[in-house]
Amino acid sequence: MESKSAALNTPPGQDVPARFPLAEARTAPPQAGRRSALLLEHGSLELRYYAPRGTDPQTPHTRDEVYVVASGRGWFVRAEERVAFECGDALFVAAGVEHRFEDFSDDFATWVMFYGPEGGERPAT
Repeated sequence: MESKSAALNTPPGQDVPARFPLAEARTAPPQAGRRSALLLEHGSLELRYYAPRGTDPQTPHTRDEVYVVASGRGWFVRAEERVAFECGDALFVAAGVEHRFEDFSDDFATWVMFYGPEGGERPAT
């Protein structure tokens, strides 16, 4: 079967939306068995939307991830670190590192981007 890109004779990657509106992400249902909505898969990249309520029951993930806070504020715990966050902040977690959101506002929500290989990227030497 031809990919959509080949069928339309468009460059790879241009067969996916260029924009992911926050209003649509907020209404996207969580993926079965997950706490977040899957909005895009492209190569190793997954774009998700995550909006926990009350507590954040996350466990470490197998790939590196970046969060971009879409709304709200609170505290982000990564291993032994605890940092305040607010709307617009970006947060990074390497694969396998314990992390969670704490004491967050009722309107807290974040974009989540998983990327790279299982086990995470290796630091440059």
